[in-house]
Amino acid sequence: MKVAGVMSGTSLDGIDVAIVEIHGRRVSTIGFQSTPYLSEMRRAILSVSNTTTATHEISRLNFLLGELYARAIVRACHRFGPVELIGCHGQTIYHEGGSSTLQIGEAAVIAERTGVPVVSDFRTRDIAAGGQGAPLVPFVDCLLFHHPRRTRIVLNIGGIANITVVPSGVAFDTGPGNMVIDALVRDYTQGRQNFDRGGRIAAQGNLNRPLLTRLLGDPYYRRKPPKSAGREQYGAEFVARLKRTELLLVDLITTATVLTAATIAQAAAPYSPDELVVSGGGAHNPQIMHHLAAFLPGVAIATSADYGIDVDAKEAIAFAVLAYRTWHRQPANLPAATGARRPVILGKVTF
Repeated sequence: MKVAGVMSGTSLDGIDVAIVEIHGRRVSTIGFQSTPYLSEMRRAILSVSNTTTATHEISRLNFLLGELYARAIVRACHRFGPVELIGCHGQTIYHEGGSSTLQIGEAAVIAERTGVPVVSDFRTRDIAAGGQGAPLVPFVDCLLFHHPRRTRIVLNIGGIANITVVPSGVAFDTGPGNMVIDALVRDYTQGRQNFDRGGRIAAQGNLNRPLLTRLLGDPYYRRKPPKSAGREQYGAEFVARLKRTELLLVDLITTATVLTAATIAQAAAPYSPDELVVSGGGAHNPQIMHHLAAFLPGVAIATSADYGIDVDAKEAIAFAVLAYRTWHRQPANLPAATGARRPVILGKVTF
């Protein structure tokens, strides 16, 4: 079955579309395409994320995002061929693990524009079953990266960083990924850059150890999984607190970069991994990768590309797989990862 997976994450980079062929447990990637968000759309999403806002703004943005997703899918299908099913995660504007979550990007619009059934709203059923509603990608991590003898930790560094321990299926959000770095970079460059390309800015600054120590004292990092994080913890309020230290922005970027690597390593170390397999935008940041290697000596570090999975496409691929499971009425959450009482079928289908 050919399925399109659509993902737009907390980093607000844009819309990722992966088209895959799925036969049972076998997944092969046909193509991947990314459509960046315009700055106006990024600002609009931020304006309704984890904040008090008018319901009409959310409603309008929900339909507008549905149109943008549909256009991105149609472009990908023109390039890579038609699909039989679409799995669309949507854009998270609020997530309170274990309690509530909201992703927007109207599935009815996508189905109407493409003529293809759409699976959407994946997280709510897991929360209804007592889970955090996140992370959901670990199910696919265990499918794609299982090794009979090695313990692998599959790491995705998006806006939030998360790990999956394979084969156990234990998984959770470790803390900030690129989100804090990106916000500081936008300030530092006065909007000319949305991320620290090549880690060049972080390489120019100085680590502020007292601030790092204070940040690492957050109780979240000591909390046992299952647990999930989002813009609620690491969004505008968090960045504002950093800026109130009155440190140079370049030093804050350096310190935030080390914080990302340190919290990942702190979360991964107790599982004694043989290998760390990295995907997501953070895999392109040499500073993050360098610090990970320093914090995890003796652990082999690879990227998902070394195993045939594009580092930018992995989460879009995951939601194609999750949609396929929903279509075939098969559970696709991992209670070890989300804390749900039982495995459940995720998502809602729009024909």
